[in-house]
Amino acid sequence: DGSEDDEDWHPEATPKKRKPGSESQSWECYVSPFRKPLAQLTNRPHCLDSSKHEAFIRSILSKPFKVPIPNYQGSLGLRALGIKRTGVRSALHDPFEEGALVLYEPPPLSAHDQLKIDNLLFPKAPLFMQGVKFLWECVTSRRIPGSHGCIMADEMGLGKTLQCITLMWTLLRQSPDGKPEIDKAMVVSPSSLVKNWYNEVGKWLGGRIQPLAIDGGSKDEIDRKLAGFMNQRGLRVPSPILIISYETFRLHAEVLQKGSVGLVICDEGHRLKNSENQTYQALDGLNTPRRVLISGTPIQNDLLEYFSLVHFVNSGILGTAQEFKKHFEIPILKGRDADACEVERHKGEERLKELISIVNRCLIRRTSDILSKYLPVKIEQVVCCRLTPLQTELYKHFLKQAKPAEELKEGKISVSSLSSITSLKKLCNHPALIYEKCVEEEEGFAGALELFPAGYSPKSLEPQLSGKMLVLDYILAVTRSTSNDKVVLVSNYTQTLDLFEKLCRTRRYLYVRLDGTMSIKKRAKIVERFNSLSSPEFVFMLSSKAGGCGLNLIGANRLIMFDPDWNPANDEQAMARVWRDGQKKTCYIYRLLSTGTIEEKIFQRQTHKKALSSCVVDEEQDVERHFSLGELKELFTLNETTASDTHDKIKCRRCVNGHQVKPPPEGSDCTSDLSQWNHCADKRGLQDSVLKATWDAAVTFTFHHHSHEEQRGIP
Repeated sequence: DGSEDDEDWHPEATPKKRKPGSESQSWECYVSPFRKPLAQLTNRPHCLDSSKHEAFIRSILSKPFKVPIPNYQGSLGLRALGIKRTGVRSALHDPFEEGALVLYEPPPLSAHDQLKIDNLLFPKAPLFMQGVKFLWECVTSRRIPGSHGCIMADEMGLGKTLQCITLMWTLLRQSPDGKPEIDKAMVVSPSSLVKNWYNEVGKWLGGRIQPLAIDGGSKDEIDRKLAGFMNQRGLRVPSPILIISYETFRLHAEVLQKGSVGLVICDEGHRLKNSENQTYQALDGLNTPRRVLISGTPIQNDLLEYFSLVHFVNSGILGTAQEFKKHFEIPILKGRDADACEVERHKGEERLKELISIVNRCLIRRTSDILSKYLPVKIEQVVCCRLTPLQTELYKHFLKQAKPAEELKEGKISVSSLSSITSLKKLCNHPALIYEKCVEEEEGFAGALELFPAGYSPKSLEPQLSGKMLVLDYILAVTRSTSNDKVVLVSNYTQTLDLFEKLCRTRRYLYVRLDGTMSIKKRAKIVERFNSLSSPEFVFMLSSKAGGCGLNLIGANRLIMFDPDWNPANDEQAMARVWRDGQKKTCYIYRLLSTGTIEEKIFQRQTHKKALSSCVVDEEQDVERHFSLGELKELFTLNETTASDTHDKIKCRRCVNGHQVKPPPEGSDCTSDLSQWNHCADKRGLQDSVLKATWDAAVTFTFHHHSHEEQRGIP
């Protein structure tokens, strides 16, 4: 009987209310939870579904930013609705116009209030006068008898160019003896700034002087112009100022070394950090005792480079290179190392004080803190981005196969080690950048091709395959749909700029691109157009090598540094493009790093160099000693478990279990040590609404801080 009952029984006979289309669910309820469906065996890591990502970005961009006023037809300019403007208040209409009816006349300003307004209009005046006086005293040998050179090391935005133009004009026109101090001056600058110098001289001297700017031409033509310049004699020569690029100077140095020049000014002078290179030796061969070197970042890689700069302007004041290394460099670096003992630390500080006392006689350094209250607030953010599964597998595959760590014995970096560093940096940007290496099975990438998704093609951009590209895609989409802000994108690699172009074309963002291939004349035009309120371009792409210095991109107020550079000066220069004179909006700087990778190690190395720079140039004694030199050699490792390797390294006392419990110390800002910034393991503590909306894409950790507290009205 029992068997018959079993045969007659069917699950369907049990009456159950079911939703339509749930036949498959009814079967699933009988499947054991311990059984898993069979999957095809494959080495390929799981990748995000591109269609889901594309649909999400489209949903963000389908809601474009609109002014919240019905039927508003006005411009989307820099004027923010409903926000009170800071600065001096003025009447809507001219009260002195004939027939004007003035109902209220404000009381006259006191002398003190008038001074505050004048200072607001020209906040640099005291700095400017002090700087010009210092330069003049140095080049006329009044500060150091027998030495005629100096380093102008003011930070960006403090008017170094104008101070040097004032110095040239003064020396060309007068002296205590009642006659001109010099008859000719020369400005040597990067080629991208030759036109800028020419324009600045014309702007400030208003046609009183006709400078000679050499920006290309045939060799014979340039030689003829330079010979004409050098042969000028007398009290009032027709073209007393020559503006020339480093490259052109090096090629035509022989002509310029035949005569004498009263003053030479080297802009972006940190190019002369290596006394062995041809440019340094060509300039050093000039018959010119008066030398001014302009550099906002005198220390870049090590103290010996710093010595080269000081030695160029005032040879002998620090001894020879060997004497400097033995007496100053070795003790100072030993004292800065995180593993230094108390005796080494004390000796390092003593030698540092001695070095500062000597150099300060010919170096002037003012930081931009004084200007910050006249600029909008800048929020700087270091954003750690999770690698995608594909990037992680490729990274581990490379480290296992190429074994680059074994090449770094005794701290020596070989050619193959440098190649490995570049490969890993490109992989962090996007796997597409190393796809060709995988196809050709180069060292470290043999067999890596099968890790890529089936049917992958490098011709189409897939943002979901890179953590940083995913974050970038979200930042751009959220910015575009919630504001009228513009964005500057910066990368070290032109290949990455190519990926940015693909992304912009896919998302239909209007963009401009500036890299080393663009002529100087065209650069000036596209920068001017981008900064215009009426220009429709949303993104400005910049190669950090091509546009590091001098560019003014105040049309944008968001800047994304997509990859870090070994040299902090390059990153600092690029980041200063938007937060400068003329900027009206709050600025947001995003520095993207791939979590736990070589990028964090590079960033940590930057921190070490910046600590060294501020210790010698800014005289900050409390720069924290976070990283030992041994730790900085651990380049070729991947930390998959951390939210931020950098946060782990700084031994933060303000965070418990990765969460900040104590705010940054009072008076700290984004120039302070990273340990004194805000530390965010989730989006709750962020000030930037765009980054908040982006967090879930691939962000693991963020350091952020502001430039200053927001000032309202006249300070």
